[in-house]
Amino acid sequence: MSRARLIAGCGILFFQIVMIGYARFTPARYFCWAPFDIQSEYSLDVSVAGRPLTAAEVRHRYRRPKVGFDSRSIQHLIDIVEQYEQTYGRGDHASVVMKYRVNGKAEQEWRYP
Repeated sequence: MSRARLIAGCGILFFQIVMIGYARFTPARYFCWAPFDIQSEYSLDVSVAGRPLTAAEVRHRYRRPKVGFDSRSIQHLIDIVEQYEQTYGRGDHASVVMKYRVNGKAEQEWRYP
C-alpha cells in the first residue's frame, strides 16, 4: 500500500470519527452513522397571505407531504422548510406551524417565522 493511500484512508477515517462525535451534539445528525434511527410524525399547516395551503400545495412547496412520517431527525424537515422560506418563498411571507411527535413521545410544535 502506498503512503499516499494510507494517509488518505486514515484521513477519511479521522473525518468520520470527528463527524460522528459532532452529530451526537447537534439535532440534525447529518453525519451520524445511523441517521435513520428516529421516527418523526408531523403535520404542516402553511398559510400564505392568510390563505391556508392545500395538501397538494404544501407538497409542491416543500416536496414533502402535509402530513407524514420521516425516519430522520425532525431537524431535517425544519431545515427544508427554513431553506425554502428564506430563499424561494421569502417574498411570500408564509406562516408555518408544524406539529410533530418524535419516537411516539409528547407532541411538540415548531413555528416559522
